[in-house]
Amino acid sequence: MTSEPSSPHHLVAITGSSGLLGSALSEALRARGDGVVHLVRRPPSQDVPAGVREAQWDPTHGLSDRGALAGVTAAVNLAGAGLGDRRWTARYKDTLVHSRVPNTAALCQALLALPQKPRLLSGSAIGVYGSRGDVRLTEQSALGSGFVPDLVQDWEHATWAAEDGGLPVAHLRSGIVFSRTGGALARLLPLVRFGLGGPMGDGTQFWSWITLPDHIAAMIWLLDHPEITGPVNLTAPEPERQKAVVKALAAMLHRPSLMPAPTIALRLALGEMAGEVLGSQRVLPTVLQEHGFEHSHPDLASAAAWVTG
Repeated sequence: MTSEPSSPHHLVAITGSSGLLGSALSEALRARGDGVVHLVRRPPSQDVPAGVREAQWDPTHGLSDRGALAGVTAAVNLAGAGLGDRRWTARYKDTLVHSRVPNTAALCQALLALPQKPRLLSGSAIGVYGSRGDVRLTEQSALGSGFVPDLVQDWEHATWAAEDGGLPVAHLRSGIVFSRTGGALARLLPLVRFGLGGPMGDGTQFWSWITLPDHIAAMIWLLDHPEITGPVNLTAPEPERQKAVVKALAAMLHRPSLMPAPTIALRLALGEMAGEVLGSQRVLPTVLQEHGFEHSHPDLASAAAWVTG
C-alpha cells in the first residue's frame, strides 16, 4: 500500500515504453486514468491501446511532431540498452553509454522547451555505488568508481540542464527487479526450477532487489510527489545475500539450491560483467521510507511468494 496520490491524472511521456518497466508503468498509469505518450524510435502506430498515443523520437533530431508533448505533466526516462543483454565488448560498452547519456540530455532539452515544467523521473541504477561489501548504502553514501558507477553518474549528470531550468527531477536508482516474466530473474528462475540455481561465487554478496509491482508503485508515487528530487533508491527495505535469494526461490518451487556457479566459470562466461554479478551492494530505500512509501513486498519471503505464485 502507498499513500494517497496528490494528483491522480497525469499525461506522462515515457521513453523505453516497450521494456519491462516502461510497459508495466504505462499499463498501471492508464489503469488509474492517466494518459501516456510513448516516445518511440520507429514511425508511430495508430494501433495502440486506449489512453496511449505514440510520437516518433530521435534523440539526434528530436520529435517528428513538435506538438507531441503538449500538455505533458511528467516524463519518465527509461531508455537504455540492457547491462546484461550482451557480453561487454568495447563496442557494447559504447552502446550502453550512448543509449543513455545523449538520449537523456536530448529529452531534457525537449522538456525545457515546454511552457509548463513537467516532473522528470530519470533512469539510474544502484550500480552507481560500486561493490561495497556489507556497508549499508543510502542516497547520501559516497559513489563508486569503475565502468558502471561512472556510466550511471554520467547518466544522472545528463539531467543537470533540466534541474537548472527548474524541472523537479528524481533519479531512479533501481535495484535488481524481480519479475515473473523478465528482468534479472528471467535467466535465473529456469535454473532454479531445474535445481541448478545455487550460489554465484560464494553467494555472500548482497543483492538489493525490488519486485516489479513495488517498482511501478514507487514510480507512480514519485510522479505524485514532485517535491522529492535527487537520487531515490528503488529497492526493498531488506537486501539479502545472493544465496539466500536463491534458497527462498527454490523453497517456494520445492527445489534444491545446492549447485554453485564457481567464480572462475562466471568470469569465463560473462567477462567483465561478472564483476557486477559477484559484487555486493547493500542498498536501502531511505528516501522512499522517510517520505512514507510502503512496499507490498518488503521482505524476501513475500517477494519469493509473489514471483513463484
